Amino acid sequence: MEQKKKGAGTSTNIQIALKKATTEMMVLVLLRERPMYTYEMMAAIQERSGGVITFNTMYLSIYRLQDRGYIREQEKAVSPDNRVRIYFAITDSGRSYLEELLREYRQFTAALDGIIDGA
Repeated sequence: MEQKKKGAGTSTNIQIALKKATTEMMVLVLLRERPMYTYEMMAAIQERSGGVITFNTMYLSIYRLQDRGYIREQEKAVSPDNRVRIYFAITDSGRSYLEELLREYRQFTAALDGIIDGA
């Protein structure tokens, strides 16, 4: 089985860069739908992407969004297996930030499509 190479000049590199660039947007999109805990967000992203986008962790993005006031802890709950789950919710400023992100993302990807398609 062929292994994917990592680093500059590889297709894996662009996947890593795109994931880093869009993690906050993915988190905010999910939390716009309803409060979720971190593992639940990771599973939803993996499922919705057909397994293309996966995370080992996304705590750094969660902490960054929380520090900036874009998300907040909504509640802590104990799961049946005695794990504490922290549910996060999007804030009003997070909704505004998400709209900015989506606008910039759509503008950028449309321009990129124009370049790729030779427009």
